[in-house]
Amino acid sequence: MEKLRGPTVGCTTATCGWRALLLPQINRQSLYMYGSEVAVEKECIRQLQSGVFVIHPFSVMRSYYIMCMMAITFLNLIGIPMEIAFLDRDSGLAWEGFNVFSDTLFLIDVALNFRMGIITEDGEEAILDIKQIRVCYLRTWFIPDIIAAFPIGYILLFADLQYHNDDNPSKTTKMMRILMFVRILSLIRLARVSRLVRFFNEVEKVSNANLEVVRLFFRILSLFMMIFLLCHWNGCIQYFVPMLEEFPSDCWVRKENLMNATVIVKYSWGVFRALSQMIALSYGSMDAPTNYVEMWIVMVSMVSGCLMYTVLVANATAMIANIDPAAKEYKSKMSRLEHYMTFMKLPPELQLRISNYYQARYGGKWFDERDVMATVSSALKEQILTVMCSRLLRKVPMFENVDDNFIITITQRLNYEVYQEGDVIVRQNVPGDRMFFIDHGQVLVEMDTYERELCDGDYFGETCVLTRGKHLATAKALTDCQCYSLTWMDFQEALLSFPDVRKELEKRVEFNSDGGLV
Repeated sequence: MEKLRGPTVGCTTATCGWRALLLPQINRQSLYMYGSEVAVEKECIRQLQSGVFVIHPFSVMRSYYIMCMMAITFLNLIGIPMEIAFLDRDSGLAWEGFNVFSDTLFLIDVALNFRMGIITEDGEEAILDIKQIRVCYLRTWFIPDIIAAFPIGYILLFADLQYHNDDNPSKTTKMMRILMFVRILSLIRLARVSRLVRFFNEVEKVSNANLEVVRLFFRILSLFMMIFLLCHWNGCIQYFVPMLEEFPSDCWVRKENLMNATVIVKYSWGVFRALSQMIALSYGSMDAPTNYVEMWIVMVSMVSGCLMYTVLVANATAMIANIDPAAKEYKSKMSRLEHYMTFMKLPPELQLRISNYYQARYGGKWFDERDVMATVSSALKEQILTVMCSRLLRKVPMFENVDDNFIITITQRLNYEVYQEGDVIVRQNVPGDRMFFIDHGQVLVEMDTYERELCDGDYFGETCVLTRGKHLATAKALTDCQCYSLTWMDFQEALLSFPDVRKELEKRVEFNSDGGLV
């Protein structure tokens, strides 16, 4: 765990020992919940002062523990149906050892959940009180967890040992029946799918990554994992039911000559038949069901396939609807604009220029700068405007050596404007009240005896912001231009707070006026 920075104390593995693994770490979720690193450190102190063994929801141990349990749960949900349907007493020592290990781990998990801190949806801090944790766990996940943790692996191991060590034929037959019953009973472990869902939610909460990206990733991952499990279980059931009936002569297993095939071949055919029925294709299921059991299997497969389609379409629709809301808002605005232009019977050329303006102004994404700037802090707003505009102001001679605070004040009063190719931005001898700073684009400045092209970083109209006089030249956009403008009124309001800057500019204006250069 990285050292928590704060005014009081810091706790690392060196100073707190193994207990540091139980304390909250600094990540996006913990900072979002507690507000700052200092608040996270206070949470560490609160947990240390409690003096009890409680795993914090934002701890390192909790993060790795969830990842491990999620992997073990998923392997169980894959392996248990395979074992029941295909292995049939030939699972081997390795698989039985994994079953025993999984059962032990799930029993330990039930015990650990009584010491696992809980994040409430509306709470301002995690629940670390043991009594509250116990009550919350007993009311929510305890019953599903204790059912899923039933130690079937131990029973199977004991039954297999008795079966292999007993030479009495009658007892062997009884033991085989008991084994079959226990294997069917082991289906109860499929209740661990509820744990998989819960672990996905836990990973999403404690992940130290961009929260929206994590939610989308885990939503997609959990969706495909559930669909895979559905197809996997259905494929195993396809083989499991004929096996219970001891493979009658008209079952699909005998028709496909799979009695002595390998597990992989049997599993592949089972999944193939399941998918054929789920997606309503005849491949793999051309023959009609031979009995009512097969008929029910086919119907369940078809219904589960419909549910799979429904879940896929619903989730895909929701994800598409939440992708790029700015582009959707832009299309909505453009649709309304087109209806308005059609209703007002504007000429097609003008409609095209208006549409091109919106494209140049917003680039296919609808946003409101004023709303964005109003929602950020004043410090962030100052930094954003300084990055975007300060370089443009520093290129103007009258702003070269002025105070940085004055430049910051001016940037906060600039207005963003967009002009299309061919637009006349200002006209000569027309009263004006603003100057322009070119961010991107080309502008042609024309006088009776003078012509000049301006580009990125240039400016024009400074006489109007100084004297509020007439424009000395006509400015026309040669390309699509993105500019910032400063009005005379905003400039004067900024000068009120900087009298020294005002005096310096007044001297320059008087000097330039005497020289005939304004």
